[in-house]
Amino acid sequence: MNSLSVWSILKSPVITEKSVLLKEVSTENEGRKAGQVLTFKVDRAATKGDIKGAVEEIFNVKVAAVRTVHYEGKMKRRGRQQGRRPNYKKAYVTLRKGEPMVDYAEAI
Repeated sequence: MNSLSVWSILKSPVITEKSVLLKEVSTENEGRKAGQVLTFKVDRAATKGDIKGAVEEIFNVKVAAVRTVHYEGKMKRRGRQQGRRPNYKKAYVTLRKGEPMVDYAEAI
């Protein structure tokens, strides 16, 4: 692991319509089997191994795979002021078969 602590790697869960569909077990999603996938915003310096270790330590589950996506912050305007939202990294964490599904609020 890097010098990042376990709690600083996982910033927040992502709760969207897509992430809820991926989290539900036994759901067909666009032709491929979905289920037992957790979605988090993570530190941009965190590696897949760091993310896997953090999820296993915090939630006491075994991780099968980690997929990451880098997002560029959107340009935003407020009147004449122009700014940019920060860039972020999102991780899709797939749990091993047979692992219980995690409730974000219970583990923290």
